[in-house]
Amino acid sequence: MQSIFIELNGERTAVAPGETVSSLLESLRRDARAVAVEHNGEILPRDRYAAVTLTSDDRIEIVSFVQGG
Repeated sequence: MQSIFIELNGERTAVAPGETVSSLLESLRRDARAVAVEHNGEILPRDRYAAVTLTSDDRIEIVSFVQGG
């Protein structure tokens, strides 16, 4: 199976064809409740993570929420 390439947090990254934002987060061991995802310059609502299939040259930014005080 050939990979496709996306830009993930500014770095070219290979992912499997058919990968969704949700499965990408799982493979990165990121909790979907603790991140915000930008897909091609637009904030992606959390309820759409499983529905959005990544395509070649997509730009994904993942930002973690940090607690502190």
